[in-house]
Amino acid sequence: MTADLRERWTEALLAARRGPSAASAPDPLPYAENLLARWAEPQRRYHSTAHLTAVLDHIDTLAEHAADPDLVRLAAWFHDAVYFPDRSENEERSARLAERALPEAGLSPEATAEVARLVRLTVTHAPDDSDANGAVLCDADLAILASGPQPYAAYAAAVREEYGFVPEDAFRAGRAAVLRQLLELPRLFHTPHGERVWEPAARRNLGTELELLGAAG
Repeated sequence: MTADLRERWTEALLAARRGPSAASAPDPLPYAENLLARWAEPQRRYHSTAHLTAVLDHIDTLAEHAADPDLVRLAAWFHDAVYFPDRSENEERSARLAERALPEAGLSPEATAEVARLVRLTVTHAPDDSDANGAVLCDADLAILASGPQPYAAYAAAVREEYGFVPEDAFRAGRAAVLRQLLELPRLFHTPHGERVWEPAARRNLGTELELLGAAG
């Protein structure tokens, strides 16, 4: 998996480099190693390299809907690059990491700004209707919600493990609130594929988990 991820990082970064300075830009691999080390940190149970791989796979599925799929791929690499489950500023810190690393890695200021904007968008997962890149990243990040029963159960269990420091009653209440908030959204997905293929399954899964949390209470 790691070798494949290194290759995918390199392809996305090289494709996103533009302009006369691209030829003299540094080797992409040290940046991949830094990011992969972050994604493999021990506090992660769901937000791991497996999640990164899944998001990149979903972006490939949705690439035709993006204005610049390679920038969306780079945003996927950074969107949880900083992740501590007991902190609320993970997305902002991840965006700032992108703003520091990507210019050094050979991206233009405009491309860097777009990647950072996309990372910050994962706080709300609510792109504007005209935001094609944002729709693809947000849908790819939430696609796990539409998975089959076993992968969804594994996802829910991994989220619980990440929040192992939270007492059971408090976790159930907080998780239920998150699920209700998601179910109250007019739509979970914003690309045509997401709306057509993932939306119905995701709503079923969220409803089932909410019922199970109530039954366990």
